[in-house]
Amino acid sequence: MIAQVVVDVKNKNVNRTFDYEIPEELESIVEKGMRVIVPFANRLVMGYIIDFIESSTFNRLKQVEQVIDLVPSVNDELLTLAHKISKETASFLVSCIQVMLPTAIKASYQKRLIKNQALEAHELETYFNEKETIDYETVEANDLYKVKKEIQAGNIELKYVVKNKLKIKKEKYVKINELQDQTVETVTAKLSRSKKQQEAMIYLYQIKERGYTELLKKDLLDAVDLGTSSYNALLKKGYIREIEKESYRDPFRNDEVTERKRVTLNAEQQNVVRSVLESSIKDKQETFLLHGITGSGKTEVYLNIIKEVISKGKEAILLVPEISLTPQIVKRVRSYFNDEVAVLHSGLSQGEKYDEWRKILRKEVKVVVGARSAIFAPFTNIGVIIIDEEHESSYKQSDMPKYHAIEVAKWRANFHNCPVVLGSATPSLESHARAIKGVYNLLTLTKRATNMDLPNTSVVDMTNEFQNGNLSIFSDELKDAITEKLNKKEQIILLLNRRGYSNFVMCRNCGETVMCKNCDLSLTYHKRGDLLKCHYCGYERYLVKECPSCKSTHIRQFGIGTQKVEEELLTLWPDANVIRMDNDTTRKKGDHKRLLDRFGNQEADILLGTQMIAKGLDFLNVTLVGVLSADTTLKLPDFRSSEKTFQLITQVAGRAGRHKKKGEVIIQTYNPKHYAIHLASKQDYDSFFMKEMSVRKIGKYSPYYFLAQVQVSHFDYNKMMKDVHKIASLIRSNLSDQAITLGPVVSQISRINNRYYSQVIIKYKREPNLSPMLERLLEEYNTGGVNVIIDMYPTFLM
Repeated sequence: MIAQVVVDVKNKNVNRTFDYEIPEELESIVEKGMRVIVPFANRLVMGYIIDFIESSTFNRLKQVEQVIDLVPSVNDELLTLAHKISKETASFLVSCIQVMLPTAIKASYQKRLIKNQALEAHELETYFNEKETIDYETVEANDLYKVKKEIQAGNIELKYVVKNKLKIKKEKYVKINELQDQTVETVTAKLSRSKKQQEAMIYLYQIKERGYTELLKKDLLDAVDLGTSSYNALLKKGYIREIEKESYRDPFRNDEVTERKRVTLNAEQQNVVRSVLESSIKDKQETFLLHGITGSGKTEVYLNIIKEVISKGKEAILLVPEISLTPQIVKRVRSYFNDEVAVLHSGLSQGEKYDEWRKILRKEVKVVVGARSAIFAPFTNIGVIIIDEEHESSYKQSDMPKYHAIEVAKWRANFHNCPVVLGSATPSLESHARAIKGVYNLLTLTKRATNMDLPNTSVVDMTNEFQNGNLSIFSDELKDAITEKLNKKEQIILLLNRRGYSNFVMCRNCGETVMCKNCDLSLTYHKRGDLLKCHYCGYERYLVKECPSCKSTHIRQFGIGTQKVEEELLTLWPDANVIRMDNDTTRKKGDHKRLLDRFGNQEADILLGTQMIAKGLDFLNVTLVGVLSADTTLKLPDFRSSEKTFQLITQVAGRAGRHKKKGEVIIQTYNPKHYAIHLASKQDYDSFFMKEMSVRKIGKYSPYYFLAQVQVSHFDYNKMMKDVHKIASLIRSNLSDQAITLGPVVSQISRINNRYYSQVIIKYKREPNLSPMLERLLEEYNTGGVNVIIDMYPTFLM
């Protein structure tokens, strides 16, 4: 029996399967999708069985050393999908398999030095110290030449050991040791001199009478305040015995979820649910675009669809774009489906993600809620896939493989013959254009579920504020509104999509800006710690007191970040409780949930944050939303900047007045007449769509053309430019005249983490030569420090 294995080596020369003989004792165990350990290039590596063949073209085959799994980690559907993603994104096959799996089951490799000869004169004997094997990492750098010398002499051997990262959680349980003629009376009589031991045994018998044969050890110790010595005495006397059982890490252990009262859907919501379920009942793959205004009850629609789907014995995947949304939506989903829900997102620990994934694999849950990677949940009978806020760029993977969750969802839905629901108050232009053409089925929700009107919106021209002498972050109108809402004990959300204290630090004498040493970017000032930080590579340094160029001490911070706004809020309204929510305040596990719970419980008056607070959140008492700088995304050097601006303003405006109290939105901008801002203030999606589509048509951008981005980087600028020009020429000579090739151009951020970047953009409608040409690019380049990255779904053109 021969297995075809893709090995865990990310190299273009080994991006294929290798044939391995399966030992006879393993033939009855192995299946496609299992992880195995195989010898490869004089070391052991982990691999995945892709298929089996009867015979190989190679005469001598190495054998599979070990089978890691007893149940396949990747099913047939996901293996097929991995091949598709690998081809479409020009990525390594093993990377496409691994992106589907929790980090905990990916291999780590440990280098070991094994002593073959016990020589007294052994140059590394001080490290071995009579041991036969040691870790390679224990050898100091200046002794590595000795390692090489001893390996060449045959005295020691370098061996790679494959180790699993995962650790299965186990807990200790206690059971009564059933002895002849033993009762609670006889036991307690014998333990009359030990009150705590008596209490423990009485408690265990009471638990047994309720139908429980075992109890967590820690629960017993806590219940009767039993000390370790008393517990060990009971074990020694034979009254109890201890067993160890596998258990799941529970990401919800501190959550109290009460069953949610079912909401009666309005006519529009019922129509949406009915349309999707008709498709599901017919086992028909259709993609629905649900365009519902903010507050129209899209989540309630999702829950009703899921309820019906799982009642038919099928499974459901619900994706959300931000970790910040996950706590609220998970709570709502669990209130409907309780323990039938698993969660997959980056806010969980490795162990929690592994356990949630195992629940899915073992068919112990019916619903998965999560961010982008949850689209790979190992379900085998999917009845619906729902993607909330479908317009969000976070559904696109930024690292290789550069897949898009919506494209993966449509492929999986086609495999399972089930519907996909794409929901948004501000659909992407691409999705809405497909709905108009009939590629997607358009469903609409035109009114709020609570029958509340959309909030009143006003646009403030900050140029006028400046001319009138107001140099504050806040316009007079916003100041008055904040004061009014605080007096009424109502809550406020303020959006500024820029973290830190100040955007950059500059010398007022010579104009020198303090830059990152690794990137062509100015450093952002963070007041806490008095630090300058790069938000791309993570470089930090203390705030300079003297200009590095002219030695002047006239250093000043420019621009505004969320830290500075928070400080100004507490100066103007010292009695207000402010929660700041950005990447700096949500680094620890559980921070998103903790901050949102505090605001939801009305422990704070103002929620200030970046775009993570702009969508999907639902608070009863929020009546005012302020957009402090609507121009931030408008200034991005990207053809989608207007669309992103419209979406962000519309989404955050929808947080106000969702329940019993009327909402108000104030948008501060220096571009009040820009169509994206003007139409967002009116929540007029249709007019924006028509205007933006005309702009895209003139520029020959998506959705009129498909886009592909070829990004080239190198540590040496000249080498990078030389290669990118060769690549651009190769692209032009291989594509038809119908394709438009732009570039090469140096990226807007030309250097990140000491690598220089340039790009070539391809616009096309139908181009059969594109895929073979891009595969050729990857084969010919990605050597000598040159890195070529191909993105078939670019969401941002650098």
